[in-house]
Amino acid sequence: MPMENLEDVYHDQLQDLWSANTQAVDVVTQLGRAAKDKDLSEALIAGVNGMNDGLQKLAEICNTHDIKPNGEHCKGMEGLVAEAKAHVLDADFGDDAVRDAMIITQYQRMVHYALAGYGCLVAFANRLGHDDDGAVLQECLDNTYDGDRTMTDIAKGGINKAAA
Repeated sequence: MPMENLEDVYHDQLQDLWSANTQAVDVVTQLGRAAKDKDLSEALIAGVNGMNDGLQKLAEICNTHDIKPNGEHCKGMEGLVAEAKAHVLDADFGDDAVRDAMIITQYQRMVHYALAGYGCLVAFANRLGHDDDGAVLQECLDNTYDGDRTMTDIAKGGINKAAA
């Protein structure tokens, strides 16, 4: 389907972000199991819960626009998921803190993809006059930023020092 206008771009990106979050949920769950630091493991579980909440909200928005949330496959997140698997789940580590530092690295890369996606969607929704969508998407964006900041705090709080 050709992109004719911003509404088409908006629909495409709703589906792309839904796909991205869907792909990320499984690997972040695995990262949570692999994490040795209790705070990190709990933050990853919270991240999965946040992604699931975002998935539900994205699906609801898609439904209001009569589009299927699963109409797109996000190649960008596919690559980030493959990187997380290669650099954490399939890698060998001599130290738990080093693994945990790598988990944070891979998680934050995926989160930054979501931040860009939500940020664009908020801007599109607001420009298109989809105020209700914009408010919901802004909440998702804010929650995603909170999760990113939590990971940075965990890294700075001791994991990076222990990994050094």
